[in-house]
Amino acid sequence: MAANIIQIFCLPQHRTFTVEKEIMVDKAWYKDWFNSPYYHLLYQNRDETEANQFIQQLIQYINPPKGSLMLDIACGKGRHSIALADMGFDVTGIDLSAASITEAKLNETDQLHFYQHDMRRTFRVNYYQYAFNFFTSFGYFKTIREHDNAIRTMADSLQSGGLLVIDYLNVQYASAMLEPTITKQIEGVCFHITKWQDAHHFYKQIQVVEQGQTALRHLYTERVAKFSLADFNDMLSYQQMQITEVFGDYQLGHYHLKKSPRLIILAKKK
Repeated sequence: MAANIIQIFCLPQHRTFTVEKEIMVDKAWYKDWFNSPYYHLLYQNRDETEANQFIQQLIQYINPPKGSLMLDIACGKGRHSIALADMGFDVTGIDLSAASITEAKLNETDQLHFYQHDMRRTFRVNYYQYAFNFFTSFGYFKTIREHDNAIRTMADSLQSGGLLVIDYLNVQYASAMLEPTITKQIEGVCFHITKWQDAHHFYKQIQVVEQGQTALRHLYTERVAKFSLADFNDMLSYQQMQITEVFGDYQLGHYHLKKSPRLIILAKKK
């Protein structure tokens, strides 16, 4: 296996290391990684303003009645669930990460509830009017069957005529814009991130150096499937879901196969 020789500039003396692109993702990498404090540290500064504006614009567009029952699938610590509840909806958030749900539960109210739950398993059949899967919180599983099971959970959770929103990366755009190496220093922790792709997946290897240490330590390799609009159409159709609209960015702009940064799908349950 070929190795990359890199310099980590947030280490003393700009030390050089050999980093192997080991695709060790046969196990469920997301279970431990999403519970890791390093995960939350690395992604804590995601663009909250953009995210909130997207939620606001999406809700304005779909115009759900106040009090509508909503399911936030793979909700993390619940920031989007909280925003939806603040708008007057009855929201349930589910996530596989015990650490994230423990923190999310601190915000529970009569209209806001959180549960640790695996999206591959059924959750409240024919119950919700709206279901959301935000910010590429899908595509992590090893097999197509597991992904089909997750789509089935989304579809089964909805009442007849219910609306599902899936916000995913746009494969063509992400492939063209892939940045091979990034180094970030956050609160004394140095993250070296190496990205690559093959025909079916995007990979992101995260290596960490704690403040005061000189040893480079590999943590996890993220893997996200290269699902196209056609792939989602097949998966959703099999679960009696009909795609009604597709957007290409968080401003709900027109979807373009190569130019759009996102693939945002709206699908109704038949």
